[in-house]
Amino acid sequence: MTRSDLVALLSERFGQLAQRDTEFAVKTILDAMSDALARGHRIEIRGFGSFSVNRRPPRKGRNPRSGEQVMIPEKLVPHFKPGKALREAVDAKGTDTAELG
Repeated sequence: MTRSDLVALLSERFGQLAQRDTEFAVKTILDAMSDALARGHRIEIRGFGSFSVNRRPPRKGRNPRSGEQVMIPEKLVPHFKPGKALREAVDAKGTDTAELG
C-alpha cells in the first residue's frame, strides 16, 4: 500500500472528509512520526507495533570494485517491531492464502 492508496482509502471510508483534508492528516501523522524518531524517541501504537531507532556500529567493509577495505561509519537506523495482534493477523492471512495455493 502506498501513501496515496492510504489517502484514497481513508477519504473513501470517511466521506465527510475532503481528499485534501485526508492527505493533510496523513502527511501530518507521518511527519510527526519522522520528527519523533529523528529526536531519538520511541513510537508505540498498541495492537500495531513500535518504531524505534537502532544504532548500527561502525564496521569494516569492502569496495566491491577494487576490493579495497573501507571503514563504514556508525549509523542510526529506524526499526519497526510488529505487535502481537499484527503478527497474528498477518500469520492468519498467510495461512489462508497458503491453503488456496
